[in-house]
Amino acid sequence: MVNFYSASNGEVDSEKAIHKAILSAFDGDNHRLCDLLIIHTTIGHNYQQLLDEARRLCPNSKIVGCTCAGVIGVEGANENMRALGIMAITARDKSVLQVASCHQITGENSYDMAREMARTLKENNPRINMIQILASGIDIAADQAIRGIGSVFGNSIPIFGGTSSDNMKAISSYQFIDTTVLERGAVLVGYADPDLEIVMGVHHGSVPVGEGFVVTKSEKNRVYEIESQPAWTYLMDQLRLAHDTHPGPCIPIAGLGELLPKDLHETYNNQHILRVVVKVDIDQSFYMPVDCPVGTRLWITERNEEKIFSGVSKLMDNMTDQIRNRDIIAVFHTDCAARGRAMFNKISKEEIIGVMQKPLMNGHKIPWLGMYGYGEFTLLNNKNYFHNYTSSIYALVKKSNTTA
Repeated sequence: MVNFYSASNGEVDSEKAIHKAILSAFDGDNHRLCDLLIIHTTIGHNYQQLLDEARRLCPNSKIVGCTCAGVIGVEGANENMRALGIMAITARDKSVLQVASCHQITGENSYDMAREMARTLKENNPRINMIQILASGIDIAADQAIRGIGSVFGNSIPIFGGTSSDNMKAISSYQFIDTTVLERGAVLVGYADPDLEIVMGVHHGSVPVGEGFVVTKSEKNRVYEIESQPAWTYLMDQLRLAHDTHPGPCIPIAGLGELLPKDLHETYNNQHILRVVVKVDIDQSFYMPVDCPVGTRLWITERNEEKIFSGVSKLMDNMTDQIRNRDIIAVFHTDCAARGRAMFNKISKEEIIGVMQKPLMNGHKIPWLGMYGYGEFTLLNNKNYFHNYTSSIYALVKKSNTTA
């Protein structure tokens, strides 16, 4: 039996923020029984103070987490410089919750690092049936991380979560393991509760512009040339921006679309999966979040607000159809940082979050932890994919129906 508790707040004092969040989440229950604490925080907080106070209040808990551009909870979205959200978990059998971590995950080593973390999880509990990942959002090759996990657990294991972010500056991001702050690290959480399964939904609302262009020189996830020109130079020319433009301010406008296999178009409600660029080298090469072989055709994309709202509504209809009358125990949520204040005003953002939360809450207060990150790990047609610019929802539900 696993129990979930969540809370979020905008307290500016870091120690008070985590203290208030933990007490609010447990709401009178014994917080010292916490077995796993997941923390999302915007970059203004003092991370060490958050972790130290969390350890004091939850002395026997595993602590994980990451930075983000904003948090999303039952209380709504908060993108202030000091915003905090948590999910606390207790388990009758502590072995159903397993954690592994690594330092310095990059495009070069994503497969190996993910495989080693997955091996650690499996050695500790081979019955793990779903895995949550919180990883660096700067230069990870997320598809290789998925492959690394799949090499240990098989490709059918559901992987959910996201890559951490800063405040849309694309400079650095941080991850947490117990009382240690990592930079460009990764954390895996393995869940082995046989009574739970995960139902996921994912959607973006962007459309391609023009005829696209072809990658003519690349190595793994590093793109050197597009149409035989320096990659970033070419992209900035298409956007009519200076060649030395930092990728951070480009995130809301420079999403790159890659064509999906035809059999996924209807499921995804889109023909393209999106990629974000958050790291550019001095030679004008840039890093994709997944491998990008020579010959890949890419499109600049632009958001379509009508498609975003209609798509999220369809996403929630599909999820509620899958869940039916089963109990929802908790919800995790990863939204692209660009879908926060960079894309919507406060009223529109609250409206779209309401569209996501109301069908699942159904009048109840369900533990909910979300973040605005740089990318999202979400199933598509029961296959693990890495996405950008999406809203990705992960509902943990009881396998059995609550009514006959």
